[in-house]
Amino acid sequence: MTRLSVNINKIATLRNSRGGNNPDLVQVAKDCERFGAQGITVHPRPDERHIRYQDVFDLKKIVTTEFNIEGNCQEQKFIDLVLANSPEQVTLVPDILGQITSNHGWDTITHQQYLKEMIRVFKDAGIRVSIFVDPVAEMVEAAATTGTDRIELYTEAYAHHYPQNKEAAIAPYVKTAEIAQKVGLGINAGHDLDLQNLKYFAENIPGLDEVSIGHALICDALYYGLENTIQMYLRQLV
Repeated sequence: MTRLSVNINKIATLRNSRGGNNPDLVQVAKDCERFGAQGITVHPRPDERHIRYQDVFDLKKIVTTEFNIEGNCQEQKFIDLVLANSPEQVTLVPDILGQITSNHGWDTITHQQYLKEMIRVFKDAGIRVSIFVDPVAEMVEAAATTGTDRIELYTEAYAHHYPQNKEAAIAPYVKTAEIAQKVGLGINAGHDLDLQNLKYFAENIPGLDEVSIGHALICDALYYGLENTIQMYLRQLV
């Protein structure tokens, strides 16, 4: 079964909009785990507009499933944060300063040597590494040379095209997942996966280890409730 990691960035966004500690990010993380989530994901950014650096330290103390910290390893503060908290997984994302949300994967050919160096830093600390990639065969093949343990397939294109032609939308992801398996990489996925498109994706991607879902899941929770929503997402992954 593919594991579900809940990205709680949007909970932090809501909290930060009024100050104080409502909703309580730590309690939400505990509840997500209690409701069946198999991991907690956060993506701190330099402006701390959602997840704050202190949140990471607070969450590290209470997460009992798998803690995944996403972010831009070109920021020294991010590197220090990850090393100080030793999550089960770090996901390296090539964000730029001020970016609203992640919108592309690594060019693993151009940045191959840099990724090798950064991945070694985290692996030497005993942290599993995943790198964000587009569903492009050459990028997955090059990712295998960097030393990463996994790739995270950036699924925005799949989600965008799914309503028009789901077979065409998923085709490049199936191809790249097959390549990842051949070269020994684990496979994660995330971005715009939701209750409409998740099941088809999970059923067709070979070796899918984990999906990280935040925005859609939190939006659905406004209607269905957090516990029910997490259960609904888990059922898509059976």
